[in-house]
Amino acid sequence: MTVASSEIDIANYIDHALLNPTATPEQVEQCCAEADRFHFPAVCVYPTAVRQAAELLHGKRTQICTVIGFPTGATTSAVKLYEAQEAVENGATELDVVINLGWLKAGRSEEIYREIASICEETGKTVKAILETALLTETEKRLAAEICMDAGVGYLKTNTGWFGGATVADVRFLHNITKGQIGIKASGGIRTLEQALELISAGATRLGTSRGVDLVRQQEEGGVLRTESRGRRTQERE
Repeated sequence: MTVASSEIDIANYIDHALLNPTATPEQVEQCCAEADRFHFPAVCVYPTAVRQAAELLHGKRTQICTVIGFPTGATTSAVKLYEAQEAVENGATELDVVINLGWLKAGRSEEIYREIASICEETGKTVKAILETALLTETEKRLAAEICMDAGVGYLKTNTGWFGGATVADVRFLHNITKGQIGIKASGGIRTLEQALELISAGATRLGTSRGVDLVRQQEEGGVLRTESRGRRTQERE
């Protein structure tokens, strides 16, 4: 059953993503301004944009998220760890790390565990493990989820968006595994409010999307945003 739009403020779920490889500093600035205006939990930008985003959002509630080993997860563990540490030094507070999918399919569970655990331990930041569920079997999804939970991640993230998008079935599957112990970030192809609400109903606690502003406006235009939230938005535009 889909949660009613009037029951939530969709903005509270948005990781506002700018992961277009051609993104300019001006677009990063716009992305950060939008995240601040709508009080999104996080912006998600490439590592090269982390320092700029951190400066723009200094003292704001929006977290600075970046991607590690993106989008394939096939860089070495040492490179991923360095990339994560450098991102944190530059101001990142959340790290979306792509797991090594080749290792997963080869059954190299211990190596995946060590890679993710080292990033969690060495950075001390919130890690969201990107599983790329569109490329995995049910057995592989379960194994990946269990490995990453054991390694200490704060979230399981469904997809990069490069090889397929988030589905209600995958979010529900991960929710049944995690049982609310950690968060679930649905990401990839989220374009409509209806789709977003279905993913939240299935168990998503964050939504990775470049359409965050569109989702907020869809909720406002539908006349279903909570009164206090609508008042806040109106005040911010004035």
